[in-house]
Amino acid sequence: MVVTDNPQTPQEKVPFDLPAYLQQRQSQVEAALDRAIPIAYPEKIYEAMRYSLLAGGKRLRPILCLATCELAGGTTEMAIPTACALEMIHTMSLIHDDLPAMDNDDYRRGMLTNHKVYGEDIAILAGDGLLAYAFEYVAAKTENVPAPRVLQVISRLGRAVGAAGLVGGQVVDLESEGKADVSIDTLNFIHNHKTAALLEACVACGAILAGAPEADLQRLTRYAQNIGLAFQIVDDILDITATQEELGKTAGKDLQAQKATYPSIWGLEESQRQARQLIQAAIAELDSFGEKALPLQAIAEFITSRTH
Repeated sequence: MVVTDNPQTPQEKVPFDLPAYLQQRQSQVEAALDRAIPIAYPEKIYEAMRYSLLAGGKRLRPILCLATCELAGGTTEMAIPTACALEMIHTMSLIHDDLPAMDNDDYRRGMLTNHKVYGEDIAILAGDGLLAYAFEYVAAKTENVPAPRVLQVISRLGRAVGAAGLVGGQVVDLESEGKADVSIDTLNFIHNHKTAALLEACVACGAILAGAPEADLQRLTRYAQNIGLAFQIVDDILDITATQEELGKTAGKDLQAQKATYPSIWGLEESQRQARQLIQAAIAELDSFGEKALPLQAIAEFITSRTH
């Protein structure tokens, strides 16, 4: 019997490299978005659409779509048109949200907001153009996916962005400004619709494109709902604790607008605890997927540690 000095030890797990993963996927999304909307006549509207669409950002929404499609057995090629559409819809919501009639902000992602560069009229139309084109892009560009799945994705996107989703949340948000008695239930309604609905659509659409079974779709939907609410709680915290340079937009806007926020109701410490609890619940929904869920798990953890 030969005894070796260096007995073989079980191979250590290499930790998931989220920054490298995000950078790779971000580059993929940026290139696809750049190709998606070339300049055409009338140039001004295409320039305005591209100005906000290509202004950078974390691209978490399209990345969530791509990651979920891969987790469920699909490919990024199947999901990239929907991923781009989600970013177009998100960009529309930012353009419109920044308008004087809404949140009235001058900066977004460290740049002047769309209406500050192109005027309110063109900014409204740029948002409209991006929203309409998002649906066209999914329908026209999605390949190697059965038509019923594409139709389901289009339906899911429409619900997420309409009165049952983002628009409804924004309406209640505007109605709640300046009110001292906004309840936690109302605040949850606002952000489950205004923020979480689109994040939920990102994850759900990726799973639908790949043909995920209903049980998996339900688990992934719950994951997305939890990270969506946690994302907003962290946003509210950062509005108080981060600088304008870190945020890329005006800091302290919620306080100025007398908006109800999670810290205004719970305080900072409890808000942070609630966000961590939501992330833990989200990650628990991924248990059955094993190592395939590492990107989604890492993104969930990133949400509570981000600084902008």
